[in-house]
Amino acid sequence: MCSRLASVAPPRMYLALLFAKDMKKMADFYHDALGLPYLAAPVDPSWIEFDAGGTRFALHAIPPRISRQINITTPPRAREETPIKLVFEVDDVDGMRRHLNARGATMFEPRATGGGRGQSCDGLDPEGNVFQLVAALPSAD
Repeated sequence: MCSRLASVAPPRMYLALLFAKDMKKMADFYHDALGLPYLAAPVDPSWIEFDAGGTRFALHAIPPRISRQINITTPPRAREETPIKLVFEVDDVDGMRRHLNARGATMFEPRATGGGRGQSCDGLDPEGNVFQLVAALPSAD
């Protein structure tokens, strides 16, 4: 730890944010398909916050002058040039993968994951942002 910060508490993650071209489609995906509850009823169409189980997750509309330059394909192409991946812990990777596939999500094949988690599975949201489902750690009962 840097000696200058020895008396300062480390920061805590407050919010993870994605910029979105189509707020409705993205909100429907994260709320209806993935199941994240809204923190409050959406009031501002350019900002929506979700409870992501320990932190906040938000969508923010891309300004129209920039949005017009972005082409989202159907199905979406992975935004592989974006060095961000949201990782969601789930109780049943295979079950959530099937659930998201049934709702039109692009989901890839599960693979073994280290750290005692069993497996994980990458997918794409409606705008091509890569996310991952990872198995919850078994409880220590």
